[in-house]
Amino acid sequence: MAELLHRLGKLAARRTWVVIAAWVVVAAIAAGGFAIGFKGLTTSFDIPGTASGAVTDELQEHLPDFSGAAGSVVFETTDGTAFTAEQHEQISALVADGRDLPEVADVVDPFDVEQQRAERQQEVVDGRKQIEDGRTQLDAQQAQLDAQGAQLPEQQAQLDDARDELDEKSEQLETGAELLELSSGIRVVSEDGSTALVNVAFTQPRLELSEETKNAVIEHFESEPIDGTEASFSSDIAQGPPPLFGVGEIVGVVFAAVVLLVMLGSILAAALPLVTAILGIAVAATGSLAFSGVVQMASVTPVLAIMLGLAVGIDYSLFIINRHRKQLLEGAEVRESIGLANGTAGNAVVFAGATVIVALLALNVTGVPFLGLMGTVGAIAVAIAVLIAVTLTPALLGLLGPRVLGRRARARIGEEHHEDTTSRPMPTWRAVLTVAMTAAALLTIAIPALSMRVGLPDGSTAPEHSAEYEAFTTTEDAFGAGANGPLLVTAELPAGLDDDAVVEAQLDVARTIAEQHDVAAVAPIAVSDDDRLAAFQVVPEEGPNSVSTGELVQALRELPPVDGDMPLGVAGQAAINIDISENLANVLPLYLVVVVGLSLLIMILVFRSILVPLIATGGFILSLFATYGAIVAVFQWGWFAEPLGIQPGPILSFLPVILVGILFGLAMDYQLFLASGMREAYVHGASARIAVARGFRAGRTVVTAAGLIMVSVFGGFVFAESTMIRSIGFGLALGVLLDAFVVRMLLMPALMHLLGRSAWWIPRWLDRILPNVDVEGAALERRHHAA
Repeated sequence: MAELLHRLGKLAARRTWVVIAAWVVVAAIAAGGFAIGFKGLTTSFDIPGTASGAVTDELQEHLPDFSGAAGSVVFETTDGTAFTAEQHEQISALVADGRDLPEVADVVDPFDVEQQRAERQQEVVDGRKQIEDGRTQLDAQQAQLDAQGAQLPEQQAQLDDARDELDEKSEQLETGAELLELSSGIRVVSEDGSTALVNVAFTQPRLELSEETKNAVIEHFESEPIDGTEASFSSDIAQGPPPLFGVGEIVGVVFAAVVLLVMLGSILAAALPLVTAILGIAVAATGSLAFSGVVQMASVTPVLAIMLGLAVGIDYSLFIINRHRKQLLEGAEVRESIGLANGTAGNAVVFAGATVIVALLALNVTGVPFLGLMGTVGAIAVAIAVLIAVTLTPALLGLLGPRVLGRRARARIGEEHHEDTTSRPMPTWRAVLTVAMTAAALLTIAIPALSMRVGLPDGSTAPEHSAEYEAFTTTEDAFGAGANGPLLVTAELPAGLDDDAVVEAQLDVARTIAEQHDVAAVAPIAVSDDDRLAAFQVVPEEGPNSVSTGELVQALRELPPVDGDMPLGVAGQAAINIDISENLANVLPLYLVVVVGLSLLIMILVFRSILVPLIATGGFILSLFATYGAIVAVFQWGWFAEPLGIQPGPILSFLPVILVGILFGLAMDYQLFLASGMREAYVHGASARIAVARGFRAGRTVVTAAGLIMVSVFGGFVFAESTMIRSIGFGLALGVLLDAFVVRMLLMPALMHLLGRSAWWIPRWLDRILPNVDVEGAALERRHHAA
């Protein structure tokens, strides 16, 4: 591989414009594919085979009107008073016209609903009075009949029939009254009349609901502002794909540019990694989005690809440029130096990129389609970054020639540079103290991870100024927390029930549901045409991401069939999110085992050691759980959340899994660039502890710069609008910070010092069967002399 990359580097340096033109063509093809194939992104997530998915499929078959996506428009008066008659009419007019919007199944007028509720309540009052009057009349007739003292069987029979009919009507009335009472907690107009919920039902499932449809709803209800009222929209309607790039990300790139300028000392040299990285993410993002019409792609997927492509693209080019500059300073000929840099540092880049790619592709073993697609798109972005690093970077270096060095540096070309052999090992007491303090610090930071709760974002975690947050908080204040996450419960009814028996069955199911803890209200909302499936709206006491709502979903699913023959199912957006979060939490241990096993195998192969891979993997696990702990403290507990503009809530359900794959790959990058230098010094005769010091000194500058670049690029995404992007950016930035600067540059060298020669021990039989993986291209360097 090293020899091949050496030849490729020299060829690219000679054929500069051919390579540049080739990448321009690739970028044009990707852009063309995007223009043709981009069909939009989804802001929803799904996992096949969940309990809620089975219920949704059943609804699709028997009650299709309730299987589509749903959202709400929240109207409230600006002064907190009840809606006026004019405001009432204007809202109702918007509702009526909204039913004609594309892919809208129905829009419910909240004032009609409350009017119907009031009418039914009055019907109950009137019906009870009529029944009471009828019984009074029958009692009077019975008294007259008894007073006559004669046997009048025909008149008595008529009275008995009338009394039975009255009892039957009373029973039906009380059944309806009880159902009405059980649903009394479900309101769409607040008690003070100042807030109204307009429920919108769509014909398409949430994963297939287009952004055009949601935007049409928003534009319709904002098209005719109603004086004295404000409208906001639930996240099911208002949440759109996050922008691929924003101000925070630009600031991160600017900081990375400053780091490059400080390290390389030349504007041209500092610009190269940025140019190649930006081209890489352009190709990766547009090329991936071109397939959005073929597969359902979550909105966060291309953003993750941009994060990774930008960070590793800058770093990988930096490694090659840094090696080339050192060789030029030693008097190397430009093209030979480019080839040698590509065969040595470029070889390490290919290997490091391969570890990241494998870790990301391993996300497919989780069995979660959207997570596997995220990993695949991220792996493609990294692969493109590697290809650009080993082809376009040499071409641009050939174009620049000696100008890749600053003027002062060019003046020093050819001066003798002696390898530093004066490195001294650290004192053993310092190594012991470093191990104890870094391990203790990481374990302390990891403590909050013990209370991690995962979920998918809702309006409560949206930015405070957003329509989703406004709708969520307004709904909670006016109708209770549970109104933001109603459950859709189904009951399979026995065959052969008449209309009265169906109503009785509905009441039995509603009673059973209402008896569960944390149920605020339950209402029957539909029965299928064949009377075999009934649907109920259930409002929990707390919000969709609360612990109690998750427990309620499990409790309802664990109930035995009502009356022995009516099994229940639970769906609705809150239940779907709970199912997704639980499934993702369940796959995390499996994925962690796969990644840790992969880590051990790769490092045993590279370093021909048993203990080095063990301490490197142990350090990775420490930094990973410390990252989890910090994420919980900020995003769940709310520490420092206010200055960051973060609304505390559950941790993004797929974030722990994503972090494992990405941080593992990046950790192996830094481990490679530091530990390979230590091994090289050791096999060339240095004592084990001096080899640690020399290897650390040789790699610390480039690893420090690469780590700072990664942190700045990922950190820029912490200030994105999307809550999902913020948490991913924060987790990646902190994970790199802890792993690169605490684990790789403090803990790992200290442990290597304490282990001494035993760090490089490997059984002889294993050493014989392992292939020789020359990651740093040392053999190539011996064959070719750049100077």
